[in-house]
Amino acid sequence: MQIIQSLSEVSDRYDALLCDLWGCLHDGVHAFPEAVAALRDFRAKGGCVILLTNAPRPWEDVEKQLASLGVPADCWDGIATSGEAAREALFRGIVGEKVYHIGPDKDLGLFTPPPSMTAPVPIERVPLKDAEGIVCTGLFDDRSETPEDYRATLLYAREMGLKLLCANPDIAVDLGGQRIFCAGAIARLYTEMGGESLYFGKPYPPIYNLVRNMLVSLGKNIADDRILAIGDGIDTDIKGAMGEGLDTLFVTGGLAAEETGTAKQPTAQPQKDRLTHYLETKMMTPTYAIGFLR
Repeated sequence: MQIIQSLSEVSDRYDALLCDLWGCLHDGVHAFPEAVAALRDFRAKGGCVILLTNAPRPWEDVEKQLASLGVPADCWDGIATSGEAAREALFRGIVGEKVYHIGPDKDLGLFTPPPSMTAPVPIERVPLKDAEGIVCTGLFDDRSETPEDYRATLLYAREMGLKLLCANPDIAVDLGGQRIFCAGAIARLYTEMGGESLYFGKPYPPIYNLVRNMLVSLGKNIADDRILAIGDGIDTDIKGAMGEGLDTLFVTGGLAAEETGTAKQPTAQPQKDRLTHYLETKMMTPTYAIGFLR
């Protein structure tokens, strides 16, 4: 693994970037100017940037959120979301037609059939007692709740034999300075309790199939060895991309800032010994590492 100072050190080896959002391009409150500049520079040299996120919403909703955070549209070519992959599975009826939704109202776009899908299964949101399955996009109130608040609900669902569709496999993200739980934390608890969880974002294959199809639709026939995946989630971004045979750039200043000794400032870099120890415990070997995308 090579610790680099900037993306430009290695960017000429690649024709496409798959860039995570939360922790790499923004912190849930503001865009990171250095990251925006790095992506703009890559595109200016002819590269293609796909924003690859475990957001449990269709890409159009994510586009609006990015604009509100100050991420300009000229630093990316396409957006692939776990919500999009999950939505396709949902409207194929993977957890039934009557579903109980765990998550905030901002994620309700997931329940609109994909425009390109022919003959989608009719999906109805119902109370838990009437449900054939569960769709989890997050916590109802991620500022104050934890997965333990859902244990009784999950126990009932397990006894009913309900499958849980997880539209965001992330366990947690940092919102400004606060760490909040995501749908992946609830799905993990449900699995630990003996329930069945189905995942549709990083690090699972469906979202990478979505990305490859997107590149083709953009007229980009790019070999895997010319694609670089960028992310701060070792168990999602890095694990998923490595499983697909892609090179990876691990952004250490996000979720693993404390473990890697990366200070919360744009020019910071990880402490090499702490980074090495962290990667050994995770049994992961990213191609490159950097404190923050720049």
